[in-house]
Amino acid sequence: MHTPPRVLTVAGSDSGGGAGIQADLKTMLALGTHGMSVLTAVTAQNSLGVQGAWDLPVEAVRAQFRSVVDDIGVQAVKTGMLSSPELVETVAALLAELTAPVVVDPVGVSKHGDALLAATALDAVRTKLLPTATVATPNLDEVAQLTGVQVHEEADMRRAAAAVLEFGPRWALIKGGHLSGDAVDLLTDGDQEHWLRAPRHDNRHTHGTGCTLASAIAARLAHGDTVPAAVAAAKEYVTGAIEAGFRLGAGIGPVDHGWRLR
Repeated sequence: MHTPPRVLTVAGSDSGGGAGIQADLKTMLALGTHGMSVLTAVTAQNSLGVQGAWDLPVEAVRAQFRSVVDDIGVQAVKTGMLSSPELVETVAALLAELTAPVVVDPVGVSKHGDALLAATALDAVRTKLLPTATVATPNLDEVAQLTGVQVHEEADMRRAAAAVLEFGPRWALIKGGHLSGDAVDLLTDGDQEHWLRAPRHDNRHTHGTGCTLASAIAARLAHGDTVPAAVAAAKEYVTGAIEAGFRLGAGIGPVDHGWRLR
């Protein structure tokens, strides 16, 4: 009997199912891994935005993590919404004990512009969480939030990556999806440099792209891929999911995590 690679997501719940824990678990299943979860927050969320968010107690987050890791074990971890300094510091301390690769998606705002990270937590993300990351995957807004570097064009992405790497992740993936033209990302460890390009699809239903990409990277790392190979495979997967994104509710719909099954 074959046991699939085990991947753990430490993130918040999206009641609309397009992002957060729900997107992570769908992605992990689609990429042939067994997804497990540590819930950090509950949100009331739909296609129009986030109507409310409630953090879980630190004790609940720690207990979930220990329950999964101590019995089942993990071969990769992905982090998402960690909105308070206490949650960031707790999760960072737990991750520091692991040898498995960690993908940190430093979630700052939702697709609709709703804040998901307290300003008081930024320092903990920089000094505690990012040093645990095998790969950090900030978008351009999150780069500006964390480093102060503003990216206006592709040439600025190298400076952004260097600023993120100063906080200690082994690799930085700077997501350039907010720029015009092709969807271009830069992956670098400060030595190697990989530019990943994909055509920009004319589809506004892109809720959950960041969560999906980070989870796909974690899934491929759990399969044993190198970081560049994992990121390239994840980019291909999320590009297809964006192209297949569908209308849901009255606002921004989700990407289609099961597009390869259609």
